[in-house]
Amino acid sequence: MLRVSDLRAFIAGLPKAELHIHIEGSLEPELMFELAGRNGIELPYDSVEAIRAAYEFSNLQDFLDIYYAGAGVLQTEQDFHDMTWAYLLRAREDAVRHTELFFDPQTHTDRGIAFEVALAGIDSALQRAKTEFGITSRLILCFLRHLSAEAAMATLEQALPHREKIVAVGLDSSELGHPPEKFQAVFDRARAEGFLTVAHAGEEGPPDYIWQALDLLKVERIDHGVRCMEDDALVERLVAAGTPLTVCPLSNVKLRVFDTIEDHNLAHLLARGLKATVNSDDPSYFGGYLNRNFEAVAEGLDLDRDALITLAKNSFEAAFLPAAMKAAYLAEVDAYAAED
Repeated sequence: MLRVSDLRAFIAGLPKAELHIHIEGSLEPELMFELAGRNGIELPYDSVEAIRAAYEFSNLQDFLDIYYAGAGVLQTEQDFHDMTWAYLLRAREDAVRHTELFFDPQTHTDRGIAFEVALAGIDSALQRAKTEFGITSRLILCFLRHLSAEAAMATLEQALPHREKIVAVGLDSSELGHPPEKFQAVFDRARAEGFLTVAHAGEEGPPDYIWQALDLLKVERIDHGVRCMEDDALVERLVAAGTPLTVCPLSNVKLRVFDTIEDHNLAHLLARGLKATVNSDDPSYFGGYLNRNFEAVAEGLDLDRDALITLAKNSFEAAFLPAAMKAAYLAEVDAYAAED
């Protein structure tokens, strides 16, 4: 077992992909205040410290209430660019080579911000990061599951002229009471239009939601998926198909899916042969960006160097990238492991 200092140094340089990051959930209080001032928006908090204090929530709905309020400061293309760029700077520090970002257009269109404004700002930052840092990326449009299926279909219609900038559609927001089957028609349409599909399932919701995501939405990846371990037949299916899980450890603990990081089932997922990955989810709210999540599971679950390498490789294997790019990134992981 590596010493903690050696472990953290190894994680710091380990090449990784991040596949479960809500870009709106990376909005730090400092930038929130800056954008509020830029746009003349009065926040219900009088300081950065007051915002951080509000982050002491313990369930998904309380988090979402704060999350949607914070997103209200995003008004212009430059705002979306600045938010995305701030995340990408942190990603570069964490040796992220490839990232696949979720964005929630309905959070913005429902308050009068044009779909194209949000998309253009996010995309311009992603292209800048590719040019300046060599970080590759993909963008995933998520439907808000607490809204109607009809609203999701309308959002898909807005996305169709921008297919070259969006690789997939997903499903996020409040899981309980909003099963994947609610959105089968819009996912059928999205696949017919050439989009890949992913969905949040098996975090708050039961294993049945994972079955629905697989059978009805025909997803390539399950976002979260940690409750699959309650259903052996489901685990066997996921292993046989090589279906990736985009696990978010610090988020799971913050939202009481697990009481502590030591209780997290990531090590058991790996032991069963599941293609689990580590991600930060909404890092501003959940206590850490990608390396902090790696450090938390490495230390809390006694993961060794080989397990960390497996997690890094899983992230590239699960990415929506052509085979040649995956191979190049995997070779980079091998080269790093050989040198360290």
